[in-house]
Amino acid sequence: MAQDDEKSIDQLNEEADIAADYLEGLLDIADYEGDIEMGIRNNRPTVQIVADDDTDIKHLIGRNGEVVDALQQLTRLAVQQKTGERSHLIVDVDGFLKRKRQHLRDIALDAVDAVKESGEPYDLKPMNSFERKVVHDVVREEGLKSRSHGEEPHRYVTVYLRNKSEDSEDAEDFDQE
Repeated sequence: MAQDDEKSIDQLNEEADIAADYLEGLLDIADYEGDIEMGIRNNRPTVQIVADDDTDIKHLIGRNGEVVDALQQLTRLAVQQKTGERSHLIVDVDGFLKRKRQHLRDIALDAVDAVKESGEPYDLKPMNSFERKVVHDVVREEGLKSRSHGEEPHRYVTVYLRNKSEDSEDAEDFDQE
């Protein structure tokens, strides 16, 4: 399937089902209690692990989301193994990604304010592709531009004012991750 082809709702639901089964198996192995909620958001299958016991669930998030990121990568591989196609599945644990998006939004808005006040470009700390994408989206919504620079794992976003000529054009000068 070409990258530009959109998957059908049935395909996205199938990916979510495969992911849910895989994650339930992992939870059983780890002896963690948790419920799995599935859905589709922005044409991507989503699976969230929720639990009553905050102690166990925090272990599934890890420091700075490292465990949930690893769970997502493993789950995507499990889905790809079953379907034969790459998945853009999102795995969340106890609303961690929602809280992370809000934090990144705040960081991006602070950078936008700094650029508007000084007129100078503003560099953010290195981020992963998910984080950079959130920042690029917020910066664009605020009418400024952004670009990613550097090499992984030190890739970072710089926020800029738009030039006068860019205001009249509908150009997108940012690096869509």
